[in-house]
Amino acid sequence: MRRECQVAIHLLSILIMLSSCSSTKYVPDGAYLLNKMKVSSEGEYRDLNTLALRSYVRQTPNQRWFSLFKLPLATYSLSGRDSSLWINRALKKMGEPPVIYDSTQTQRTLSDLTQQLLNEGFLNARVEASEKKHGKKVDLTYLLKPGEPYFVHRIDYAIEDTAIARMLSEQDSTKSIIKAGMKFDVARLDAERKRITKLLSDSGYYRFHKDYITYIADTLGGSRLIDLTLRLQEYQQPDMTTMPHTRYWIRHIDHVSGDKNDPRIHLRHHVLQECTHLKEGEPYSATGLQNTYNHFGRLQAVKYTNITFSQVPQTDSLDCTVQLQTNKASTISFQPEGTNTAGDLGAAASLTYQNRNLFRGSEVLSIQLRGAYEAIKGLEGYSNQDFVEYSAEARLQFPRFISPFINNRVRQNVNATSEVSLLYDLQDRPEFHRRLLSAAWRYKWSFPNRNDRFQLDVLDLNYVFMPWISSTFRQMYLDNDNTSNAFLRYNYEDLFITKIGFGYSWSKNNTALKTNIESSGNLLSLGAKTFDAEKDEMGHYRLFNIAFAQYAKFDFDLSHSLQIDNNNQLVLHMGFGIAYPYGNSNVLPFEKRYFSGGANSVRGWTVRSLGPGKYKEKDGRINFINQTGDVKIDLNAEYRTKLFWKFSGALFVDAGNVWTLRNYEAQPGGQFHLKDFYEQLAASYGLGLRLNFDYFILRFDMGMKAVNPAYEIEDDEHYPILKPRLGRDFAFHFAVGMPF
Repeated sequence: MRRECQVAIHLLSILIMLSSCSSTKYVPDGAYLLNKMKVSSEGEYRDLNTLALRSYVRQTPNQRWFSLFKLPLATYSLSGRDSSLWINRALKKMGEPPVIYDSTQTQRTLSDLTQQLLNEGFLNARVEASEKKHGKKVDLTYLLKPGEPYFVHRIDYAIEDTAIARMLSEQDSTKSIIKAGMKFDVARLDAERKRITKLLSDSGYYRFHKDYITYIADTLGGSRLIDLTLRLQEYQQPDMTTMPHTRYWIRHIDHVSGDKNDPRIHLRHHVLQECTHLKEGEPYSATGLQNTYNHFGRLQAVKYTNITFSQVPQTDSLDCTVQLQTNKASTISFQPEGTNTAGDLGAAASLTYQNRNLFRGSEVLSIQLRGAYEAIKGLEGYSNQDFVEYSAEARLQFPRFISPFINNRVRQNVNATSEVSLLYDLQDRPEFHRRLLSAAWRYKWSFPNRNDRFQLDVLDLNYVFMPWISSTFRQMYLDNDNTSNAFLRYNYEDLFITKIGFGYSWSKNNTALKTNIESSGNLLSLGAKTFDAEKDEMGHYRLFNIAFAQYAKFDFDLSHSLQIDNNNQLVLHMGFGIAYPYGNSNVLPFEKRYFSGGANSVRGWTVRSLGPGKYKEKDGRINFINQTGDVKIDLNAEYRTKLFWKFSGALFVDAGNVWTLRNYEAQPGGQFHLKDFYEQLAASYGLGLRLNFDYFILRFDMGMKAVNPAYEIEDDEHYPILKPRLGRDFAFHFAVGMPF
């Protein structure tokens, strides 16, 4: 304990030393380091979004790690002035030079902030800047004085084009974004311009753009009321004369190849028609044009799309040309990877063949062969210590709904994928050999201009069988009357899992939501009861003399990010899952049970080493079975900060656990009880380092236990945050991607 405290004190001393380095070392005489910057407001409308207004500030201070320490500036200041030395060059490259205060940028910021307040309806707004100098540093404060906002009193329309005026009055009278009585807001006025422009562009007005729409605002004397006039001008010709806007119609659509060496388009005619959202004989539509680009862009067979229009002379007709260039149909790729399952290091490699246009409809066929090896630690009494896995998977994706119940209109207006897959997985461990045969059919879809996605697993069949179990493992755990082997035995028997499920996800701005519900075995159970099938000695129905699982499962995941500034953010996450075995099952299949600990859960514990409840591990060789449950709760808070180059850091606090819904003898203390489950929430804290390469992120997290529900007598085991021990309470995690 004393040694660990000394290490912590030493690290803290280094941090303080770096932070206290002369930050003004490279500030010239007569200049000032911009030390702090603040945006605040006064008056009745002090609830202005000052965080958003900070984006208009042209000069901000040096970056602070975790909003506290200017370590990048301190690193830069550690360097010497002799640039011929590599250490000085390295420190300057890793660090950040001081931000020298520029009063010209302050004046420009004052102008920008004032203009933004005017745009938000504060027409009498003023912004002042105050400087507080100390030594060679300056603290800068922008004080917003918005005053009282102005409101729209009346809205008039001056539409010079009678045909458009008629269309807007008939189709659009109730959809306007601007209303009498609203606060005067330039952003809403511009949104109304865009809305009308989109409406007209989707109704055939090919050459219309939002600059034809302007506003006239008159303030009423002695009040904060504004009379607003929306003016829509006629089309201006090159000779500056005006005429009514022309409504254009699509006369002909032609699909051509963009490959000069191959004039043929390798896509079926109905696929081209389905992806083209412009129709012959109908008005031009800007949304139809964008949807055409989007649908062709979804096809993996298509490399690029270019759509052009030409006006038929002396008419209001357009000819449309859709130019497509297709990708190479077949590819082969090789992917090596490192593995780390429960701390056992290993390697894996996969070989993938892919055909992007199997039936000339951009159907994607993928065939993957994968092999993996891990050296298992801590096993005794077995002939080898190796884990070997081989798998073969075939997956066929259709970029549309494949179903007789879906009409063409739905197919065209929904971004959908139909997928069928087949997997065979072979796992050889020292204790047993396990095989998995899986077949699935699912749909995935989303709607244009929406933020949600859907997935329907129509059927997901899994057959798990155990061709070999070592005599050592069988004698120690499955056939040993001194162990609670009923729970274990279920997880080492052949099993059918017939899953159906539905998933929904939604994301917008800084919030993401994912839910999923699934069930298994209901149809098989109904069939067995209908035909009065016999049960085995355990009271279970069997299919082909193999038991089948029956359960229901629900998962919920929510995360939200709070942006503090450009370099710092706080991310909050909550995850909840519950699964209940019933009917033909007393225990959930191992693959469907929840586990806690690891890189994406409570990071003070290694994977599958926490829970259920206050259960304390008895035998490390089978904890991957015993430390699982039917209910899971995850609560996480992570403060993320940008460091330097591609490095970012994080401070995190995690809480959670898993529980069982039934009282299993092999998992004492693991059952969920509403009255006291919160007392069994484990907690941890720690810090992390991320290396962001844009296309993937390497993550290193170091967690420490804070509250451990699996304790016996000693208080320091219950609350290790009070008396931490690295050997007992520390966990290191390496992962790819963010935890949530």
